[in-house]
Amino acid sequence: MYPDSPLFIDGRWVGVDDRDALPVEDPASRQTIGRVAVATDADVRTAISAANRAFHTWRATSPHERAAILMRAAELLRSRRDEVANAMTHEMGKPLRDSLDEVDYTADIIDSLATEAPRRFGAVLPTAHADGRTMVVEEPVGPVAAFTTWNYPLTVPGRKVAAALAAGCTVVIKPAEETPASAVALARALADAGLPAGVLNMVFGDPAAISRTLIASPCIRKVSFTGSTAVGRMLARAAADEVKPIMLELGGHAPVLVFEDADVGAVIDGAVGSKLHNTGQSCGSPIRFFVHEAIHDEFVRRYAHALDAVRVGSGFDDATEMGPLASRKRFDAMQPLIDDAIRAGATLEAGGFGDDTTGYFWRPTLLANVPDSAQLMHVEPFGPIAVTTTFVDEDDVIARANDVEFGLAAYLFTQSADRILRVPPRLDVGMVTINRFGVGARDTFFGGRKKSGFGSEGGPEAVAEYMVKKLVTQGIA
Repeated sequence: MYPDSPLFIDGRWVGVDDRDALPVEDPASRQTIGRVAVATDADVRTAISAANRAFHTWRATSPHERAAILMRAAELLRSRRDEVANAMTHEMGKPLRDSLDEVDYTADIIDSLATEAPRRFGAVLPTAHADGRTMVVEEPVGPVAAFTTWNYPLTVPGRKVAAALAAGCTVVIKPAEETPASAVALARALADAGLPAGVLNMVFGDPAAISRTLIASPCIRKVSFTGSTAVGRMLARAAADEVKPIMLELGGHAPVLVFEDADVGAVIDGAVGSKLHNTGQSCGSPIRFFVHEAIHDEFVRRYAHALDAVRVGSGFDDATEMGPLASRKRFDAMQPLIDDAIRAGATLEAGGFGDDTTGYFWRPTLLANVPDSAQLMHVEPFGPIAVTTTFVDEDDVIARANDVEFGLAAYLFTQSADRILRVPPRLDVGMVTINRFGVGARDTFFGGRKKSGFGSEGGPEAVAEYMVKKLVTQGIA
């Protein structure tokens, strides 16, 4: 059964019976399955005050105790994995096994970030004076406003919250209203793990109104956002007006460079799974396949055949390989991009259509020989669409791969040791994966360049994002 989602403010739960509520839709059935409470402006301001008050005690809490609370929360998520995954599949549509994996992965990330809490330290510097000492001290930046998206409804909030709490910051987070139960499960785990009241506050409601109130508050000292480039740009402007630092994890448009010496079968096996993952609704999803002309036609034939065989359906069906798109908005965005590519000269090799009779189901789609002028070569589809184009020259394909406004991830397939050394430094992205798909791990840097944003959502760098440095110079009598 899917639960209603309350607010969490200053250690108290505020349910849907006490506030206006928004419906939550199951994208596999298009049925309303629950409600999420809507925060008032007073609720948001109370959350800010709570975070500001709690910051002074949380920052003074031992890093080892902060880590212990985070690790207890991670273990609670693991113990509740079936319940949390079930809610995630209901609200987001992904296959249940993928939701179970997301719970496990998020718990691992929280554990990893927790271990960074005691490892943050500054430096003692040599000075020109024998009777002095100079230190650089790291301190938590302060209360943080965090905004997260719906595509990884537990992992994205989990990363932000765990990194900020490990650093000694308090948080007011506004997760996505489309997928609230997953985020609420995170808050419950932390509360049950012993997190003091006010350290984490969770609100839902009007995104524009909430963001205005949070960013304008002098108590909020940093902003962290994961979502679309368009919204990220607006929040960055608002943060700039308040002279506040912001961390942005935005869109992607990952190129895949497949050279003539690549193992075509291995590339296709990985590409099918990677393209199906999260129904293509991932910023690191492979989209633009630049395939050497010597193997392009074979690649297209085999990839199209594999995509045509994919089972699309409800995430609760064990036979399902790909679930529905998450919303009507995502479903409606697919066809115009496909039509534009075909008008530009591309050929449709697989899929290219959807069925919204019962849910937002779209067939995995492959378009071949897509010209660089097509929208799909520049606009992130955020759905199960892959495109191919050919190349011969290495310099040319690198230039074309870089010729987008995004710079999150790229994939390289080749057996040449020289090329493996030569190509990655020339790809203008934050992450490069060689001879496999997938980016990052639970304990590594995760971030992009250009309009994919800046900052890290993973690794030691993630905790450092929520800390500031202070120079302390001392004279010794």
